[in-house]
Amino acid sequence: MTSFLRSDRSQAVAIWLFAVAALVLAMVVVGGATRLTDSGLSITEWRPVTGAVPPLSEADWRQEFAEYQRIPQYQQVNRGMSLGEFKEIYWWEWGHRLLGRIVGLAFFVPFLAFAIRRQIPSRLYIRLAVLFVLGGLQGAIGWWMVASGLSERVSVAPERLMVHLGLAFALLGALVWTALDAWAGWARQTLPSPWGRRALLLMGLIFFQILLGALVAGNDAGFVYNDFPLFAGKLWPEDYLGDGLWATLAHSQGAVQAHHRIVAYVLTVVAVLIGWSAWRSRYLARESKLLALATAGVVVAQALLGIATLMARVPIGLGIAHQLLAAVALCLSVAFAWRVRRI
Repeated sequence: MTSFLRSDRSQAVAIWLFAVAALVLAMVVVGGATRLTDSGLSITEWRPVTGAVPPLSEADWRQEFAEYQRIPQYQQVNRGMSLGEFKEIYWWEWGHRLLGRIVGLAFFVPFLAFAIRRQIPSRLYIRLAVLFVLGGLQGAIGWWMVASGLSERVSVAPERLMVHLGLAFALLGALVWTALDAWAGWARQTLPSPWGRRALLLMGLIFFQILLGALVAGNDAGFVYNDFPLFAGKLWPEDYLGDGLWATLAHSQGAVQAHHRIVAYVLTVVAVLIGWSAWRSRYLARESKLLALATAGVVVAQALLGIATLMARVPIGLGIAHQLLAAVALCLSVAFAWRVRRI
């Protein structure tokens, strides 16, 4: 029995995975700052290995700047930018990419060490392998996103930003869930109730709202319709319809902001109802009740912060805080969904 328990859980592995999740969260925050400072297109080549070294000489800096001057963002938006100003946006993007490399190393090196010492619960090997592959894929998706803004656009394609950010949040949630599994071991008793479905609904709504927020960011839709609850004094944005269904769903500033607002209303109501009913439930453990209440509280705070961010025209500090609180809400909902499966 003792050997089974040892192979079923590992607090050391759990702490490692929580640490990697914290690094992914840091990368999300830096990525948000990179987006808000319009720094994401400052590095125009994808060099997975040599790109870890920044420009070291004045000639190197001028070469990087010359590459940037060839793309539409410089020619149409930042023409006349000085080398010093270019360095400011370059460091944001370089830091974001460096964090991605650090996350990869922070996952892979300890994974090898734990695997050699046979400390990883056997049931988690496949899941960890999938997470590693998805993490590597995230780098390629990041470049796929950046490439969309190097030839014809002055910014990245919103739908590609949504995929990139969505995968980052999916990895964050999966790391938290897997860390909890590693800490507590396999759920030998599960709770036969509808709470598993309710928790997954809440988690799915939060994730869907994050994807809609990425479309808002990708379209700079936070800089229009900065009154609330109306849209420039009207009940619905006048420019809602784009040139076709996809243009409306992914590229219309009015549409993506309207969708983000509507789902925010729905999510807030659902989170409050689930939090309230969880607290009153006779079947849930106290930890589950507290996680439900915490998730509901963060969702309400996130909605209020979103309104403030919109009405202030997305200052960098509020924009970063809004993205950070979204990550906190998702992690809490993941923990809630994980916990309600256990008696």
